[in-house]
Amino acid sequence: MRLVISSVAVVLAMSAPAAAQQYPARAVRLIVASSPGSGVDIVSRIVAQKVSAGLGQQVVVDNRAGAGANLGAEIAAKSPPDGYTLLMGTPAHTINVSLYSGLNYDVIRDFAPVSLVSTGQYVVIVHPSVPARTAKELIAIAKAKPGALAFGSAGPGNSTHLAGELFNSMAKIRMLHVPYRGSGPALVDLQSGQIQVMFANITAGLPFIRNQRVRGLAVTGPKRSSQAPDLPTVAEAAIPGYAVTSFFGVLAPTGTPAAIVARLNAEFVKAAHAPDVQASLTNEGAEAIGSSPEEFAAYIRAEIPRWTAAVKTAGLQGQVK
Repeated sequence: MRLVISSVAVVLAMSAPAAAQQYPARAVRLIVASSPGSGVDIVSRIVAQKVSAGLGQQVVVDNRAGAGANLGAEIAAKSPPDGYTLLMGTPAHTINVSLYSGLNYDVIRDFAPVSLVSTGQYVVIVHPSVPARTAKELIAIAKAKPGALAFGSAGPGNSTHLAGELFNSMAKIRMLHVPYRGSGPALVDLQSGQIQVMFANITAGLPFIRNQRVRGLAVTGPKRSSQAPDLPTVAEAAIPGYAVTSFFGVLAPTGTPAAIVARLNAEFVKAAHAPDVQASLTNEGAEAIGSSPEEFAAYIRAEIPRWTAAVKTAGLQGQVK
């Protein structure tokens, strides 16, 4: 009996490296917990195309919007840890730790970080009917008519929501929050004038500024964007100390063999460093990174308390079930 057990153990020990060596034998699914046209969707598709070439198998973007990005995260967390289902992590997955009272996954426990793909920021945009041309003028309008301006977001507690709530709090104004199921639908309504303001991921917002469907007022990061150098930061234009940034990074289910994580990391880092990908991401307002799994893990751990503070400021801690 001991001989049989030992033999089985040897076979199992040998099978993991063998599976890793054969990886990937089929298409890889990259879950994007947001709607098509969102910032994370745009970045994911740019990077997925390059990684597909490196892996020799297609990386298929699978949009699974819903439940504040928790739907996609839960699907990924419960998928077999074989490298064939990945999640493009976003600020939502570090925000939801403090926002939701009961999650069915844990962003630290249930995921193995692969690579931080890019970082970015948000842009404050308004419908052309809004007379404001600066963040300071937007604040003045909101103070004159409390609740008259509505700002849209990609969902309750989403980073695009918290960016607006932090703006409200620090400027001492009240703009009405209107949540959507993803940035795409919110941007559609912003263009039509159904809402007046949005704190959009710069990747999703820049094209609408460029075609003059909306007006850009400011960016939310600690420095100006190279793709919108004429837009000041919110901090320099109106609210000293205001800063909100974003990130996109690849996560695999916990238990994914180390050899597969290493292979994926190599391909995503190579893609992030490719000149054509860097140019595409820069054009979209994102900064290509490409990190080690350990560096991305440290980044996630640092993001959680930062967003917890923003959720607390907005009075939303544990409010969503």
